[in-house]
Amino acid sequence: MIKTIEKQTGIAFRMNKGEKLKVIDPQGEQVSDMVLFSADDKREKISSGKTLDFENTILISKGHYLWSNRSHQMMGILEDTNGRNDFLLAPCSPETFQIIYDNHEYHPSCFENLYTNLAEFGIAPDDIPTAFNIFMNVQFAQDGTLSVDPPQSKAGDYVLFEAKMDLIVGLTACSAEQSNNYSFKPIQYEVLSDRQ
Repeated sequence: MIKTIEKQTGIAFRMNKGEKLKVIDPQGEQVSDMVLFSADDKREKISSGKTLDFENTILISKGHYLWSNRSHQMMGILEDTNGRNDFLLAPCSPETFQIIYDNHEYHPSCFENLYTNLAEFGIAPDDIPTAFNIFMNVQFAQDGTLSVDPPQSKAGDYVLFEAKMDLIVGLTACSAEQSNNYSFKPIQYEVLSDRQ
């Protein structure tokens, strides 16, 4: 069953090893931040550094794995109709909007949406790692300068993951203006098992 994450919100749920997660951009140009924790030991979590090291690329897509801080595969990417994701930038937070956007008013953030939804699993704010930013389009110049460009995802684009261990998943519909071409939209997801 396809479920919807409303704009600028998040969700957390468990997945079993072997189940598949389909993350869908229903309207296009919307990023989804995803973090993963081992259901057996929440100190084991998704690692940007390990993933970029072992996959030998900063462009993580179909055929790659998402690795943990303990060098275990957490998810495999089976399909990716968009092909552009980011694993460099941290989830947007209140400080993001203060420092980058000069906005000192309250603003929803992926960081808050992740830790508030993951709290039921005993995961605290300081436990939140760098997220795998599905559909996020981060470009890099020859001198190393980064730019956040509009997502290339079109309506209906999706990424299909396979869990390589029992997992706790945090997933958002991203709240940062620049990441989503200044328009906030929902994200959809579906957990699929072989029994379905």
